Amino acid sequence: MKALILAAGESTRMRPLSSTRPKHLIPVANKPLIFHTIDNLIDAGISDIYIVTGYLDNILKEALTLRYRDISFKFITQNERKGTGHAVMTAEDLHLDEPFFAIYGDILVPHGFYQRLYNMFHNSKFSTIVAAKRVPDGRAYGVLDIKDDRLARIIEKPENAQNVLINAGIYIFSPDIFETLHEIGYSPRGELELTDAINIQAKNGNVGYFEIDGFWIDVGRPWDLLEANKAILSSIETKIEGTVEDGATIKDPVIIGPGTIIRSGAYIIGPVIIGSNSDIGPNCFIRPYTSLGNNVRIGNAVEIKNSIIMDGTHVGHLSYVGDSVIGENVNFGAGTITGNLRLDRKNIKAVVKGKVIDTGRRKLGAIIGDNVSTGIGTLMMPGVMLYPNSAIGAGVVVYRDVPANKLILLKQEYDIRDWK
Repeated sequence: MKALILAAGESTRMRPLSSTRPKHLIPVANKPLIFHTIDNLIDAGISDIYIVTGYLDNILKEALTLRYRDISFKFITQNERKGTGHAVMTAEDLHLDEPFFAIYGDILVPHGFYQRLYNMFHNSKFSTIVAAKRVPDGRAYGVLDIKDDRLARIIEKPENAQNVLINAGIYIFSPDIFETLHEIGYSPRGELELTDAINIQAKNGNVGYFEIDGFWIDVGRPWDLLEANKAILSSIETKIEGTVEDGATIKDPVIIGPGTIIRSGAYIIGPVIIGSNSDIGPNCFIRPYTSLGNNVRIGNAVEIKNSIIMDGTHVGHLSYVGDSVIGENVNFGAGTITGNLRLDRKNIKAVVKGKVIDTGRRKLGAIIGDNVSTGIGTLMMPGVMLYPNSAIGAGVVVYRDVPANKLILLKQEYDIRDWK
């Protein structure tokens, strides 16, 4: 079978992390999101992969061709993003004359899922299979209405949807999906809705469903990366290729890449992954569900917990990073602190596309784009976002989001008195 991965979106809800890269290249457990999907497909025996691109597609294409030299990807540019149905329609001219996978590029599922989904399709008589995930509250999703073990319809964002199966954004389509997409019109919001086509097919009894057993993560907002990182790290096994000095403590499972040095006094509790050529410690504390990329420097007496820190970032001594996502080439001055818990213990709010929303998390630190620098003693309040190329002066308390290319300095007055 072939696979069609939809990866054209601008991903504005993932800013500031998607300001400098497509969302699908943001790393989870030190591997870009889309690489997890592609590796899963390859393990299922699928190497004929089409990718619908759009936003910053040159960066995405370069990353994929460098990583997968034995696979000849076929890229399809979606110049105008007019919905998921429109994204699938861009592949019509490729003459996909056999069933194929269609997958949203920001979905993570367990290893082996695509093989199980194919087996179910192969042994069924359905022309379309919709992957489904059971969730306690489905009001924000498309909910599957099941009758007689078939999909009757997908109901978008119903008011009452407790303990339901939702549309997981993974499908197997037969070529007739293109004919069905031609039958539907554009929605009031100007998009060609893929679910409208599926509902037409469902009326004819041609659509089945397959429930995902294990994690399913739709990475739509920056803090979703922390859940995805936790899910992937939960299944790692220890592999140490770097140098661990005497006096360092490693609690499995931990992956340490080649050229990395773990200095004496470092205390690491897995699951943790550390990339290549990084310098960790001495006397630092790396707590579970942390991913440190390549060429990362973690200084003396630093504590890091449940965070993603990308390539080339330096965290100066006496700093604390908790429940945060830190971009590439960030430099934290000594004593930089990311606050991750409100005084009132309520859920942390964040600004997404100009609106304040509830993240649903009691603990959330900072979301920081690439090339940000902080001065000595910078304190970031829970949920703040720092956009790329910004800088924070010494002693500043960051309590609101910082736009790109801005310098924030602290103004203070001295009261100078005689002293004996």
